[in-house]
Amino acid sequence: MALVAAVMLGALTLVVPTRAAIADPLESCTPTQGAIVAVDFAAWGGPLVRGCDATPTTGLDLLHEAGFTTTGTAHDGPGFICRIGSPDFASGAEHPTPADEACQLTPPASAYWSYWIAPAGQDHWTYSPLGAMAQRPGPGEVEAWVFGGTDIGGSTGAPSFTPASVRASGPTPTVTPTATPTGTPAPTRPTEAQVKAVASYLVGQLTDGDHVDNGFVDHYRTIAVATALAGTGGQDQTLARIVDYLRAHVDAAIFPNGGTAAPHTANVANLSLLLTSTGGDPRAFGGRDLIATLTDRVCTATDVEAGCVAAGDFAGSSDPLTHATALLALKRAGVTPPAAAVTRLTEQQCATGAFAGQWRSPTDACDPDLAATTLAVLALHTLGAHDAALNSAKTFLAAAQEPDGGYQPWAGAGFSETYPTGHAVQALAVLGLVDRAAAATGLLVSRIVPGGGLSPDPSNPDADLPATAAAALALAGKNLATLGETPPPAGPRPDLVKGVSYLVAPNNLIDGRYYESFPGFPDFGLSIDGAYALAATGGDDAKLRAIVEFLRGGGTVGDNGFTVDMWLGVGTDYAVGGAIGKMALLAQVTGYDPRSFGGHDLIAALGDVTCTKVDALTGCAGAGNYRYATAVFGQSLGVIAQLRAGQGEAAAKPVEFLKGLQSADGSFPSLIPAGEADRDVDSTAMAAMALAMLTDDPAAVSAVDKALAWIASTQKGNGGFPGAAGDSTNSTALAIQGLTLRATTYAGQIDKALTLLGAQQNDDGGFRVAADGEPESNVRASTQVVGGATGISFATLTRDVHELPGTNPTGSPTPTPSASPSSTPSSTPSASATASVTPSSSHGGQPSGNLPRTGAPIMTVALLALVLVVAGVLLRISARRHAVAGDGGVS
Repeated sequence: MALVAAVMLGALTLVVPTRAAIADPLESCTPTQGAIVAVDFAAWGGPLVRGCDATPTTGLDLLHEAGFTTTGTAHDGPGFICRIGSPDFASGAEHPTPADEACQLTPPASAYWSYWIAPAGQDHWTYSPLGAMAQRPGPGEVEAWVFGGTDIGGSTGAPSFTPASVRASGPTPTVTPTATPTGTPAPTRPTEAQVKAVASYLVGQLTDGDHVDNGFVDHYRTIAVATALAGTGGQDQTLARIVDYLRAHVDAAIFPNGGTAAPHTANVANLSLLLTSTGGDPRAFGGRDLIATLTDRVCTATDVEAGCVAAGDFAGSSDPLTHATALLALKRAGVTPPAAAVTRLTEQQCATGAFAGQWRSPTDACDPDLAATTLAVLALHTLGAHDAALNSAKTFLAAAQEPDGGYQPWAGAGFSETYPTGHAVQALAVLGLVDRAAAATGLLVSRIVPGGGLSPDPSNPDADLPATAAAALALAGKNLATLGETPPPAGPRPDLVKGVSYLVAPNNLIDGRYYESFPGFPDFGLSIDGAYALAATGGDDAKLRAIVEFLRGGGTVGDNGFTVDMWLGVGTDYAVGGAIGKMALLAQVTGYDPRSFGGHDLIAALGDVTCTKVDALTGCAGAGNYRYATAVFGQSLGVIAQLRAGQGEAAAKPVEFLKGLQSADGSFPSLIPAGEADRDVDSTAMAAMALAMLTDDPAAVSAVDKALAWIASTQKGNGGFPGAAGDSTNSTALAIQGLTLRATTYAGQIDKALTLLGAQQNDDGGFRVAADGEPESNVRASTQVVGGATGISFATLTRDVHELPGTNPTGSPTPTPSASPSSTPSSTPSASATASVTPSSSHGGQPSGNLPRTGAPIMTVALLALVLVVAGVLLRISARRHAVAGDGGVS
């Protein structure tokens, strides 16, 4: 019986609530002792309840000792707070109730308990970068738990009450059920005069006004001073003199031991970054190609004489700090570093998230280093597709920060040092930890001494050159990853209200129900694209439902004989897998049942058209390909539809077939089978959206990372992405959808892309096909842009209109695309869009233009049907490239 009981317990995953503790009296907590936690039950019409713990150890302990009970999730354990209860509300019943949330899996980001902190003296809320089990409340701290929606970074959904109102000395405030984000006050920043003083100090440390001399010419410090001056500005003449000096002495700087020895890699990398940041050319400097000096000396094995500690090193690279700087220098110069070199850096990350100060093997102890961690963050952020490593580093930097905002030079030092803090500010800013970056900057400001230099630590009041040079960029609000880049002008963003108005205009949406590419013939693929756009924005639910009902009813127009059934071919020898997947996804997006849509079980139909082998006569390019899905777009849509329907097993072979189409550089082709040079932004974004649903599949996660890195690498200077029509608006929109899968990593690229799209919108609300292309608005391009600009993936897009719940009578777009932390593909957030788009929320007429295939082209299908009826000839549906005018269908 004991064995049976053990087996039964092992088969059950229990969600067990904690037991309420006896709370410390509120008066036990003071502004300098203990911590207060406030829990807002307004989502259920309840009060804001405060509690005190005079001796908290963790955020979770604070909740319990303050008299609250909690329940975690079966999937994540007690540390992920799923329910909270208080004796002061609903007789202690925990909320949300089991009827509203089972607490088995991670709740969606649209409905969960978000965690906010405000240390003593801070008058605004900060979204906690740590979980409740890792957060350590400080004396006088106040914490808050608010139920509702926010993004994973906590840029929305903050408490509606202020920290001051719930601190130990504050009264309990009155709150409303709807929380509104509170603004963050301006962070502590140095004055312009202080930054100028820092620059003047640095200039004063130069010998002959062009180099640093420490008894010898110190090229490393010389480059550091020049880089600092590039950041502070105002010293252009001195900066030019330093660069001229370095040009004249470049061999001494980068080959101090002679041209046959390993180079001084730190000087090579830092000098390259300096030139890139100041408009110089690192490929031609004083007769040297600094980029080739790095790329030509990537180690293939350990070779001490050649300066190679291990394979993947840059010869002469003495530590991870230097190595990371070299990777950043290459990427900023437009060169993708060798994969082995990138792997060599990621192997140096400690379990804490920090990066080691010295080369180490996986079994060695890890000595964290702030400078190395900062440069690693800058390099990996710039390279893209390293979210896991960056998030781990983010956790480390948040945990390592001292109460004064600074960072210790080593664990247990007992004081904050200027040098590591100056570096850390750059990493904090890149990782989006704005409040922490401001706090660290405040520490740096406090270290500025008369004369403009910075003291290195509290025990040394004198200015120090290395500390000042390290802090200068941070004080100027700059970082090495973007120094010298000209930010794009604050251009327009796509106006989605106008975009929706254009899409539903009578001249475009025929009879208020469909789009056409040829007079009198509905274009079913384009009509679905329009429906996707309306679903993403929530801009006109009535028109969205009308399109869906038109398609569900067969799509008949007049007596032309062309119907949805002919387009899909369900149950025939010519069933088109991509079209079936697209229609099934439409049903899922809009709240209809894809297993009973238009008289068909579209999910079963996808299973029926899944190929088992290569067979050209039946449109099969391989096992797992959908029949006649001759484009990656169609294959991806089918995979998304099957996974959203919970058909993971049935989708296994289509997923593997899709994975197999990816090139080594991360790209996917447009066509199936692919040509040798076929690499396509649109298709790569679609494939990434499909594979991103497989969060438990490491190969799929890696494929997505590679795909997004490739997409980012193709972005043009104006922010657009290449398509068959040039800097294509629809390719740019799809790129935004793909890159938003890793929005933190690619925020800069998304912002530039949105600016490009905004510039291509006409007064009628429609979008042009391409930058510098035909000036007229294009329906097909506009459907892609209006939907894509929201950044919502097709894998999560949802707008239930099958019974028109909550239809917005004004037709004003109001989307709130939110990513769910749940790993289940079925957890789809509701989508609704703002009138203008910002990077944090985020991707367009007549049938002309070269656009991606997103539905079987109408004329191809019509001609096919005609030939079948007249001649009865067995045809294979062939795909056409993007260059075919008016081609807008997935096949």
